[in-house]
Amino acid sequence: MSIQLVMFWLYLCLAIAPVDIGLPYHRPSRKMEVKERMKVVQENKKNPELERANRLQTYRVSLDEVKSEWEKTNGPHQIRRLAEHYGIYKDLFPMAYFTPRVMLRIGYGDDSSAAVHYGNHLTPSQAEQAPHVHYEAEEDSLWTLLLTSPDEHLLDEEQEYLHWLVGNIPGRAVASGDQICPYLCPFPARGTGLHRFIFILFKQDALVDFGSDVRPVPCESLKRRSFQTLDFYRKHQDLITPAGLAFFQCQWDQSVTQTFHNILKMKEPVFEYQRPPVYHPPQRKYPHGQPLRYLDRYRDGAQQTYGIY
Repeated sequence: MSIQLVMFWLYLCLAIAPVDIGLPYHRPSRKMEVKERMKVVQENKKNPELERANRLQTYRVSLDEVKSEWEKTNGPHQIRRLAEHYGIYKDLFPMAYFTPRVMLRIGYGDDSSAAVHYGNHLTPSQAEQAPHVHYEAEEDSLWTLLLTSPDEHLLDEEQEYLHWLVGNIPGRAVASGDQICPYLCPFPARGTGLHRFIFILFKQDALVDFGSDVRPVPCESLKRRSFQTLDFYRKHQDLITPAGLAFFQCQWDQSVTQTFHNILKMKEPVFEYQRPPVYHPPQRKYPHGQPLRYLDRYRDGAQQTYGIY
């Protein structure tokens, strides 16, 4: 193979390779990691209580410590693989990706019992009100929080519906940020299956002017909520960087009907075939030539058990 063909092949590979648009990551020195690990091992060997618990097989590992260590090591990479599996980068950031370095803890309800993880199922009823959002951040830092759904749009599959957008958040105080678009609960149409609802946390380098992105309050127009994450990112990419990610899945329940009627003020779209009840002709007194189970079709529940003969 000639050098020109090799160079052309390398150019094509680089041209189609996804671009990392996330926060830069500087891995600590491998030598320092090994040194700290050996220090912990030596301290554990000198701990008589730990040795006794290990010998008697009564030692219990703290799950909170395991989770904290996971979030610092393998967690971001595994979350990125989950996002790739669910097609999040492909639909929101074509030809780009990011590794979520900031862990989002999101929960719905007063007690945050309905938590958002990475693809778990929640009902529209559980997500009726805006969730509680927590993450680790310095007080003088600025953030933007986005909630969008790439599966909900009723007219254009390339568009998304914007459910929540808060910018210029100081530190962890989401309530103190600028509300660019008020929260709207999920409304997956009946018969369309599971929809993805994606939280993205952007880190800001400075204050951002979101004047052109502001929606009215209340924003009850689906046309005004039409949105594209890629366009939003390209507009502000010099000042915002994707840093955190969490998402859940949701499908229709009875509360969606109320959302369409009472909030969006529109007729509810239904994409599900409603099977009519089985028709049984009037019963005959002398059903000659009928099967022996002829009378079964007129029993209670026969519509679900037997079809038309």
